[in-house]
Amino acid sequence: MKPVVSISLTVLFTAFAASAQAQESFRVELGRDGETIADMRPVFLEFQSRPMPAISPTEVARRYQRLFEHSDEPEVRIDALNRLSNIQKVTDEDVSFSEEREQQVYRQALESYESILDRGAYQGRLDELLYQMAKAHAYTGQAEESIDRLRQLVGLYPSSSLVPEARFRIAEAAFSAGDYAEAESEYSRVISSDGTDSLKTKARYMQGWSQYKQGSSGRTRAAKTFLAVLDGVGEETSGFRRIPASDAELVDDTFRIVALMAAEDWGVESLASWLTDAGGKGFGYLLYDRLADYYASNRRFEDSVAVNNAFVRDFQAHNAVPAFLAQNVDVWRMAGQTDRARAARAEYVQAFAGDARYQQLAKADQERWQNFSRSLADYHYDQAEEGQAERQVVSFRLAGGYYSQLAGRSGEKGDVLRMAGDAFLQAGDHTDAFEHYQRAAYDTDHETKEYPGAADAAWAAIVIQRDALDNRNSLPATLDDLAAAADRFAAEFPEDERQAGLTADIANRMLAEHRYADAHRFAELAIAHPLVGPAERYSAWVAAGEANLAMASYGLAENAWRQALALISEGLLQEGRAKDTDSLKRQLASSIYYQGEKAASEGRIDTAVAHFQRVESAFPGSDIAIKGRYDAANTLLKAERWQAAVNELTRFRTDYPQHGLTPTVGEKLVFAYQSSGQLVRAADEIMRADEGESPSWDQQLRAAELYHKAEAHARRNRIYVAWLNRDSAAADSESHILSQTLRQRLVLDDVEPRRYRIELVERELASQWHSEDTLVWAGRAAIVLGAEESERFADVPLQIPLSESLGRKQAALSAARERLSQAEKLIGEGARSEILFRRAELYRVMAQDLMTSEAPANLSDLEATQYRMLLEEEAYPFEEKAIDLHARNHQRLAEGRFDEWMERSLQVLADLFPGRYDREVRWMTWNEEVNDDA
Repeated sequence: MKPVVSISLTVLFTAFAASAQAQESFRVELGRDGETIADMRPVFLEFQSRPMPAISPTEVARRYQRLFEHSDEPEVRIDALNRLSNIQKVTDEDVSFSEEREQQVYRQALESYESILDRGAYQGRLDELLYQMAKAHAYTGQAEESIDRLRQLVGLYPSSSLVPEARFRIAEAAFSAGDYAEAESEYSRVISSDGTDSLKTKARYMQGWSQYKQGSSGRTRAAKTFLAVLDGVGEETSGFRRIPASDAELVDDTFRIVALMAAEDWGVESLASWLTDAGGKGFGYLLYDRLADYYASNRRFEDSVAVNNAFVRDFQAHNAVPAFLAQNVDVWRMAGQTDRARAARAEYVQAFAGDARYQQLAKADQERWQNFSRSLADYHYDQAEEGQAERQVVSFRLAGGYYSQLAGRSGEKGDVLRMAGDAFLQAGDHTDAFEHYQRAAYDTDHETKEYPGAADAAWAAIVIQRDALDNRNSLPATLDDLAAAADRFAAEFPEDERQAGLTADIANRMLAEHRYADAHRFAELAIAHPLVGPAERYSAWVAAGEANLAMASYGLAENAWRQALALISEGLLQEGRAKDTDSLKRQLASSIYYQGEKAASEGRIDTAVAHFQRVESAFPGSDIAIKGRYDAANTLLKAERWQAAVNELTRFRTDYPQHGLTPTVGEKLVFAYQSSGQLVRAADEIMRADEGESPSWDQQLRAAELYHKAEAHARRNRIYVAWLNRDSAAADSESHILSQTLRQRLVLDDVEPRRYRIELVERELASQWHSEDTLVWAGRAAIVLGAEESERFADVPLQIPLSESLGRKQAALSAARERLSQAEKLIGEGARSEILFRRAELYRVMAQDLMTSEAPANLSDLEATQYRMLLEEEAYPFEEKAIDLHARNHQRLAEGRFDEWMERSLQVLADLFPGRYDREVRWMTWNEEVNDDA
């Protein structure tokens, strides 16, 4: 028999660039098929599908592993390895080698692959062989060889079904190597290939990463690519509603990277631009959400909220708007910024406050709106109860507004309406309070116990009306309105125990207006009520008190109120009347207070003070009692009883630190202290910090002036220094002169004199406002600074090397000249002679120091002489300048001027020119003064 010859037509067809059919291989026997190649025919094997035998995949895999380990034939080993791989794909059981054994297996497989290639004969598909070789190289850590095999596969078999996967691996290798441009190109080839949709999706996803990794230049392309990935997955999963588990991570990461890119670029503006360029996407809201989440997770809370707000602004009709607005609340809560979270709730509530928009909300969103509204209402209500007086009105008004708009949408309508009434009442909005109390009382079915608090709401409305009649609020109401409300209350709530007190009160009101018939009717209602006591007697005392009060018989009125109170305290009236105790005490206190006012107007100081102080015992803690204490101090103050007034005012502030009148006590104490000559105490009172707040600058400067007058300089100076340290430029002439005055006083008190002299000069020169005093102060400061610079100039020795020391000398000279020039600008003729003298001395000292400067060492006698002559030439101009300036001072004698500095100039000239100036009779010529250019 002739030997079997194996021919791989794949190799032949590849060599001649044949079609994709060349990938099929077959085996022929020349002895059987023919003597020549032309006689050969393919051997066709018939394969039929048959049921798999009843054997577990694990056992099958074990047998193929043994076959791989014991076979010496490369083709057999490779086939066994391929079958093991196929078994793993179709079973959920782990039939693979161990990790360590797998490395050994693939090294052995590589030997088999190489053996097959070397022999040039293989009955399988060479593209699969190359792919498996690439895989084996990869498993054994030979990445470069793996990629080479894949490239070989792609180049030799471009139509192979393995090409898309191979290109994907090539692209991955380029990506891993950091060659992102190459990776982008390779992924693009995968996308345009015949690969599976899943592979293309992964390739497009990785192409986006490749573009992103190329930096800002590739970011826009990356965004477009990632959006295409999401577009494709969204279509396949019905808008991301049914995402397969295998794609979940890719989808999530794609959303994440788009958000990350937007954050790295221009944030939400970039995201909006990308979506616009892509024609808008139905899943765009998910990207906004992911970007907002990204910012929030990175604690960039303001950016997160900005994203949510941008979506709400740009997509107002989108059904995700409520979720984005609600997300703002969660973001600020995550940030721990409760105030901003609350503001976000308010924005949510406001956005859907209108009925049309509210009705469009889903049920869950409506419930959220109701919860937010109730939360905001309760918060502002609680804040108002706990806050300071100046914020209470605003907070209560806000609470009332939220309760009001919630009432019609809440299942607790009555309770919410009553809370709205309470809030408006405490906000001082009695009209809205009255309206909501009325609705809570009469728009709800209290008879079926839907709202058992209806009677309380009705009563609250009546109280507002009654208070309106007492001018305690601004509700438009008349006594007839109150009477009608009482009748309605009696009809709706006949068993309410408050009716007796109401009708009795109205009887007294009618009596006060001399409407006797109506007073009688309501008095009868009070008497006929089963819970009323001896009302006639009580009412009589009330009427008597009112009448006496109207006639200014305050003592008799006081007695009437005491009798009425006695009826209550002795138990002669039913318990329902006890609620009027405070009102009666207030009337009693009022009558006592009025007695104090009358005594004060008549000049009976001691009596007036006693009445005012008695008010507190009649109605402790009431506003009128506190005012009585306050007016007692005022009365003493007007009577110029300073110490007694101080004591009363101090006691008032101690007892009522939070009262509205307390802030005025300080000014009254200042007046008392000043009037009694206690200036330091007056200033201390001004500087007293209330509730941790420092006094204003105006107050501090006022205190400083008092300290100044009292010669308490240390305290004064602390305020001056703090004022000047504000680093604030003067806004007008007054503030400039004030600051300069403070600096001058600090200089005189030797407080950082150099610093404040410098500030005096610089601020005066820079200012557009001046006074005679500020110019003189600044000018004198400039002269002193010039004198200091002159001393520094004189202290600079001229040493070898002369050029260096001479430079320092000239710098000091320039500084001194500059200060003297500033003085001349500021003070002008007022210090002309002193400025001339000091300038002249600068030049004289310069000439003198040049002449006495150190000579270089190792000079010959001739060189020393020449050096000295050179110095004399250098010094001569300075000496001449000095003489000229002193002479100018001398010439001022002709103007009829003479002072210390002119005399000193004459002394210097006498030393320099004794023959001309040092004599008993002196003559001098007058020259027109020329400004010194120095």
